[in-house]
Amino acid sequence: MPAETKKAKKLYEAVFVNSLLILITIAWIMPALGLFVTSFRPRDDIFASGWWTAGSQIERFTLDNYRQVLGGRDFTFVGADGETVRASGDNLSRAFQNSLTVTIPAVIIPIFIAAAAAYGFAWLNFAGRKIFFTIVVALLVVPLQIALIPILQDYQALGLTGTYLAIWLAHTGFGLPLATYLLYNYISTIPKDILESAFLDGAGRFTVFIRLILPLSVPALAAFAIFQFLWVWNDLLIALVFLGANADVAVLTQRLQSMVGSRGQDWHLLTSGAFVSMVIPLIVFFALQRFFIRGLMSGSVKG
Repeated sequence: MPAETKKAKKLYEAVFVNSLLILITIAWIMPALGLFVTSFRPRDDIFASGWWTAGSQIERFTLDNYRQVLGGRDFTFVGADGETVRASGDNLSRAFQNSLTVTIPAVIIPIFIAAAAAYGFAWLNFAGRKIFFTIVVALLVVPLQIALIPILQDYQALGLTGTYLAIWLAHTGFGLPLATYLLYNYISTIPKDILESAFLDGAGRFTVFIRLILPLSVPALAAFAIFQFLWVWNDLLIALVFLGANADVAVLTQRLQSMVGSRGQDWHLLTSGAFVSMVIPLIVFFALQRFFIRGLMSGSVKG
């Protein structure tokens, strides 16, 4: 095949692949863009025209929707009968703080436990090591739903239902199998010479773990932190089961669910609340995304 024909074929393939990726990206972004634009539009405009017409009404964009969602600010609108209705917004600031209170420990605790377990499985020799590791891997395929009721019964007996400790322990237990497996694949690839040199210099196993294993495993730790943070932050099922209907500890997903039920027509509030819930996960992902692929791929190929 002539060289020019090969170049033309590669060019056509590149154009096709890139065009397909662009179409997929647009199809994925458009709904999110629509929600984002809607979150800045006044209530009356939302019902009067579609979000794609907002370009001609950009001067009417407002931050009042976010003020109503985060601060519970009152707002007025004209009802179907033509009368002016005054309603109060939904104050999600407490739920936002509760989500941070739940998520941060539920990410940090399993990371350190799983890192210690992965270090032990990778570099320590003890009886039953392979059997225990196989059990950990097998737990990955166990649906968490089957464990909710037994754990809830234990929590009720211990008086932990409706507390942060209950949901911290639940997320830690459900996240440990994946964390241990992911970190094991990375930690097992650390050159043995580094560990032996540390032992020869008199470092103990705990010192090696703190000063060598953890710093060298930052990409894998960051990769799991992204997974765990997104899972815990967006979780609704576990929060409903273990936190219940206690408004004092309700997380953001619980409040958004209640808003969908009570404010099904108030799209200006629902879309604003949705984007409030997206801010922190986006910050976490973009802050750690440079480690993401490296943490997932390291240890997948050994040569």
